[in-house]
Amino acid sequence: MTMHATGFAKGHGTGNDFVLVADPAGDRPLLPGEVRALADRRFGVGGDGVIRAVPAGRAGDAALDDAPAGTWAMDYWNADGSASEMCGNGVRVFVRFLLEQGLAELPDGGSIDVATRAGVKRVVRHGDLLAVDLGPFALGGTRLVAADGLDVARPGLDVSTGNPHVVVALADEAELEALDLHRAPSLDPVAEHGANVEFVVPGVIADGIGSIRMRVHERGVGETLSCGTGAVAAALATRHWSGEAADRWIVDVPGGRLEVDVDARGHAWLTGPAEIVFRGEALSPAP
Repeated sequence: MTMHATGFAKGHGTGNDFVLVADPAGDRPLLPGEVRALADRRFGVGGDGVIRAVPAGRAGDAALDDAPAGTWAMDYWNADGSASEMCGNGVRVFVRFLLEQGLAELPDGGSIDVATRAGVKRVVRHGDLLAVDLGPFALGGTRLVAADGLDVARPGLDVSTGNPHVVVALADEAELEALDLHRAPSLDPVAEHGANVEFVVPGVIADGIGSIRMRVHERGVGETLSCGTGAVAAALATRHWSGEAADRWIVDVPGGRLEVDVDARGHAWLTGPAEIVFRGEALSPAP
């Protein structure tokens, strides 16, 4: 059997991990089966998702190709082989990948635009951290959310941050720790295109800065150590419930800490680390 070698890098943002591949020529589109194989934690490289770096105009996807020439497109796929709009942690890791591959430059304080299926996102470098402008957000209606470990279904708030989310507030950290998120929470009414579900425990608000703890079940993946757009959704929901008492939020997730800010335009920013941890070649049967 002839084998095909795919060069890749592995990166993460607060434990939300991704397999990344570069496709400057736009001639190596990702296929669902290939994505599932790469993301498999036992038989593949392992990751919450797979990201292809491809110039806009060469992605073969109208949502990604409808961006200015010279923009790098983030072709993002969930671990189950389904294409996704975007990923807040993934955007930052994607930019770190571009920098380490020599595909882009970004001085401290500088910015770079990234094409995603949820539109073009701007990323700004702050020293070792990267901040992504997720743009305007939308708060929606409520759904009942049932999950293993919860005694009764709880109300959840719909929040759109480029990806669909449902955020549920819990009474204390004991309830948060008792959750079993191996199985997807059920939503009533059902979300048409699925949704990520965040469970949060609000903390204190002091000097205009709020804090929360969060766990998340991501559609197409399962429970992850972190979800960037989910951290933003959780902060925005808590901000709403608090009467907009703060515009800066510290979000602690199992994989680390993220910061969410709402600027004067009503845009949500996500700031956090992004690291490339190793590189290699993955072997698969040639098509």
